Amino acid sequence: MTRLLFGLAVAAVVLTVYALVDAALFDRSRIRGLPRFAWILAILFVPVIGALLWFVVGRGRRGSSPRGPRTVAPDDDLEFLGQLGRDAQQEQRIRRLEQELSDLDGGTPRPGTPNAGPRPGTTPGTGPGAATPGGNDETGDAPGPSGSRDA
Repeated sequence: MTRLLFGLAVAAVVLTVYALVDAALFDRSRIRGLPRFAWILAILFVPVIGALLWFVVGRGRRGSSPRGPRTVAPDDDLEFLGQLGRDAQQEQRIRRLEQELSDLDGGTPRPGTPNAGPRPGTTPGTGPGAATPGGNDETGDAPGPSGSRDA
């Protein structure tokens, strides 16, 4: 008989400690009936009955929480699918506007866009500030017709 009472006492302590830790760490949005501190006090002051009430009444199920957002696969989420369509339209609009800007600039692609190169009709190295063959860019002197400077 002593062994039975000792076993029941150990089971009551284990149940109480487990219920106390579970109530302390349980998700706040799923606790039903009483606030968390009231459940902890009930488990402490009425050990076996408080713990059993916690597991039966206080602990909400996973699916019973209407507050939290529900996780949905991307192909089932209408908002996500709509965002994809808006993104595609926006990309198409940006491409069209870049093409219009390019046409307005005389066919020159804007810097940083693909295929940005020299303007049509110009040769690289012939613009202002380009070096002239055989010339002295610092002084602006050019060689004479014989290739040497006239003194």
